[in-house]
Amino acid sequence: MALAAIFVFLLVAAVHVLESMLDLARKRGSVSDAQIKLRVEIKEILKEASLLSTPSTFAQCAKLKRLAVAKEKELSKLQQSDTQGKQSLHEKYGKVLLGTKVLTYGLLVLWFWSAPVTTVPNHLLQPFGRIFSWRGVDAATGRVMVGITPWLFLTSRVSKLLSQKLVPMFLH
Repeated sequence: MALAAIFVFLLVAAVHVLESMLDLARKRGSVSDAQIKLRVEIKEILKEASLLSTPSTFAQCAKLKRLAVAKEKELSKLQQSDTQGKQSLHEKYGKVLLGTKVLTYGLLVLWFWSAPVTTVPNHLLQPFGRIFSWRGVDAATGRVMVGITPWLFLTSRVSKLLSQKLVPMFLH
């Protein structure tokens, strides 16, 4: 029974780690090579324009500034298209992950519905023993049998908290 509890926890934790990684990737975003090249070009053009600040080179300076503005508009359009594509991709992954989570929880509930997930000493669940118990206390050992529903609730909360704290730490 103890292995079943560990298995359920690890499975739920894996789902929450994937969810945290997806959220982190959504928040971070990424910069494409084309965006980097455009930013470098814009900086170079603006640097050249700042060097041409004399009255005799005003026309060249204005031309370079207009070119920089055009490149910035191109960069903005590129960023918008990348953002829209990534958002739709993240939404698809999010839906797949939600479906996986629902399926996983449903299968775990069906698998462990008629049997306790684990047994723990009564004093560990002192104020909440009845809430976590599956069919009460085992008369032979005096241990509380924990059902799948409270175990999923407990492992879900713990793994979500752990994944939110640990995943960003490992991916930085």
